[in-house]
Parts: sequence; C-alpha cells; structure tokens
Amino acid sequence: MNRVFRALADPTRRQVLELLRQGPMSAGALAEYFDVSKPTMSAHFTALRQAGLIVSERQGKSIVYELQLSVLEDALLGFARIFGWRLLERERTRSRGSRKEVKDR
Repeated sequence: MNRVFRALADPTRRQVLELLRQGPMSAGALAEYFDVSKPTMSAHFTALRQAGLIVSERQGKSIVYELQLSVLEDALLGFARIFGWRLLERERTRSRGSRKEVKDR
C-alpha cells in the first residue's frame, strides 16, 4: 500500500492516471500532455507500474499503458479500513470515558 500512496503523492502521476481512465494510451501520447523530459516521464511510468497502478504492453515500437483500477480500489479500501478502525477506537475510548465520568459523579 505504501508504494501506491507514494505514487499517488505526485500530481503528474495522478494526472497520468486520470488520462488513462479514458482508456489505454501510448507513452508518447501521454507525454504530450506534460512539459517534462522523456526520462522524467519514464520515471513516473516506472513508479506507477511498480505500485501496480498501471500495466504496460509493447505494441511494435510503442509502449501502451493501461490503468489497473483494482489496485487503486484495494489501496483506498485498506486505507479506509485503517482510518475507520481508528475512528471506531476513539469513539469507544470516548464512550468509556463518559461512562467513567458518570460513575465518578
């Protein structure tokens, strides 16, 4: 999950994912949307691929990227569970404290 959130921390990578929501795109077509060097774009693609957020396939001389939405969904679900659990624990702690205060009165 850490790789996913590290990959999502960069605005360029988030924009790449947004573009891929429309469907698979070649590296060249994606790069046209950004004013950065090819090595920089390659590094972004690598980070997204290592996080499992995209997959790549060579088609002739081009590399085509496709969004792996299930990985993003799994990461967000895991994050929500952790966050929700912590909120639940706080509520339990608060309600225990409230009961103790009532007993002390």
